[in-house]
Amino acid sequence: MKKTDTVFQGPVEAIVDFSFDAAVVDVFEDMVNRSVPGYGLLIALTRTVTRQFAQENTYLYDLGCSLGACALSMHDGSINIPNCNIVGIDTSEDMLRRAHKLCKKLDRIEFICGDIRSTPLSNASVVVLNLTLQFLPREDRDQMIKKVYDALAPGGVLMVSEKTLSADDANQELLTNLYHGFKSDQGYSDLEISQKRDALEAVLIPETVANHLARLKAAGFEQVLPWYQAFSFVSLLAIKK
Repeated sequence: MKKTDTVFQGPVEAIVDFSFDAAVVDVFEDMVNRSVPGYGLLIALTRTVTRQFAQENTYLYDLGCSLGACALSMHDGSINIPNCNIVGIDTSEDMLRRAHKLCKKLDRIEFICGDIRSTPLSNASVVVLNLTLQFLPREDRDQMIKKVYDALAPGGVLMVSEKTLSADDANQELLTNLYHGFKSDQGYSDLEISQKRDALEAVLIPETVANHLARLKAAGFEQVLPWYQAFSFVSLLAIKK
């Protein structure tokens, strides 16, 4: 049974940096669906993208896989493609224990506990970075994207979904207010919204869409386009020709 997110419900005496610990894992499904507008649709659309781009005899990677929602969606999208195996990678052992339980009957999905920056990637046709890059230090992001590009087979795709910043201050203020309104509509109190924002401040470092596009182009991706947006949450497709 899905548990309700109450992690920041009561006053916190000293805000510490957000982490994907056991307390967060326990309520993660509720937390992410109430915190990311359109999250369920984005997961479902991962299946659609996979069906379009997955190639036989390749790997599909869910990098920063958390509970493996994208891995499951990629599995469904590639079910008719021979020898197409899905690998989810995450640093959180708590997340992966739950992911294993959710996917235990699916032998084409493998989970690895490790840092995506140092875990080898190869022969990929679909790679997903779903709300993951934003948690890496900015100085590591160029190298991470280049690593994915090098691992992709020709015709492969990278799907990057991120919380972004607007280059225009007025637009950013509007998007922030709308987002907080969305969270309020999901039942979060002003205290919960404020405390979680403070906990994420030094951990989740967003960038502009322009920065993401430039990084993907610099890595070698020939076709790059934004294809989904809900408030400040944007998903990009990058295709290797």
